[in-house]
Amino acid sequence: NSSDLSPTSFILASIPGLETAHFWMAIFLCSMYILAVTGNCVVLFIVKTEPSLHAPMYFFLCMLAAIDLALSTSTVPRVLSFYWFNTREISFGACLVQMFFIHTLSAIESTVLLAMAVDRYVAICHPLRHAAILTNTVTVKIGLVAMARGVLFFLPLPLLLLPLPFCSSRVLSHSFCLHQDVMNLACANTTPSVVYGLTAILLVMGLDAILICLSYILILKAVLRLALWKERLKVFSTCIAHICVVLAFYVPLIGLSVVHRFGKDLAPLVHIIMGNIYILVPAVLNPIIYGVRTKEIQRRILNLVHIYNN
Repeated sequence: NSSDLSPTSFILASIPGLETAHFWMAIFLCSMYILAVTGNCVVLFIVKTEPSLHAPMYFFLCMLAAIDLALSTSTVPRVLSFYWFNTREISFGACLVQMFFIHTLSAIESTVLLAMAVDRYVAICHPLRHAAILTNTVTVKIGLVAMARGVLFFLPLPLLLLPLPFCSSRVLSHSFCLHQDVMNLACANTTPSVVYGLTAILLVMGLDAILICLSYILILKAVLRLALWKERLKVFSTCIAHICVVLAFYVPLIGLSVVHRFGKDLAPLVHIIMGNIYILVPAVLNPIIYGVRTKEIQRRILNLVHIYNN
C-alpha cells in the first residue's frame, strides 16, 4: 500500500552530505532570528513610546514589524529544533497549522505594503488631504481588513489538503511546511488545490503588486511635474524605504515560486536556502531599512543607546 488516508507526519528536508554542518547552520539562523526579533521589537517600542510617531505611516510600520515577528516565530524555532536536536518529523496537524500561518501572514504583509504605497501616494499627490483621508481610525480598519483578507483567502489551503491521501514518501523540500511542497506529496488529483492556491496568490499578492506599481507610476508623474530636481529628489526620497521593503518581500517570494515551479531538479540546498531567505530576510531587513531611512527612528534609537551607556 503506497498511500495512507490518515498521514501522521512529514519529514523536514535535510541537506545530503551537510548533516555535520547543521549545528553551525543553526547558529547562523539563530543569529538572524535574534536580529529580526530585536529589530522589530525596537521598532514597536519606539513607535509606541514616541507620541510624534503616532501617525499612519508608523502604524503601518508597526503592523509590518508584528507580522515579521509572527512569521519568523512560527517557523524558525521549529527549524532550529530540527538542526540542533535532529527532530526532523513534524506532525500532519502541526504542518497544516504552520502552513496556514506562513501563507496568511504573507498575505497580510502584502496588503499592508499596498496600504503603505497608497499612504505615500496620498502624501505626495494630495498632501493637503492626507490627514483627512488616512486618519488613525482608517489605519486601524485597514489593518483589520488585511487580517480578514489573509485569513479568508488562505484558510482553505490546509482544508483542501485534509482529505487527500499521501504517498509513502513524506520528505518535504524545506525545513518548514508550504502548501505547494505538501501538496506535491499527495497521491491523488490535486487540481482543486492547485487552482485555488494559484487563484489566491494572484488575487492577493499578484493584485497587490500591480496596485503598488500603479501607485508609484502616479507618484512618479506627480514628482516629475515639480520644477526643480532637488525638489523631485527630496519628495521621492520619502518613498525609498518603502520601495526597499517591497523588494525585500516580493523578490524572495518570486524566487521561491520560481524554484517550486521550475527547480525540481535543483539541489536540495537551493530549496532550503530560498525558503529560509523568504522567511528571514524581510524580517531582518525591514527594521534596518526604516531605521536607516527614517530620521525620527534614528534619533530615538540613538537616545536609547545614550541612555543605556549612561
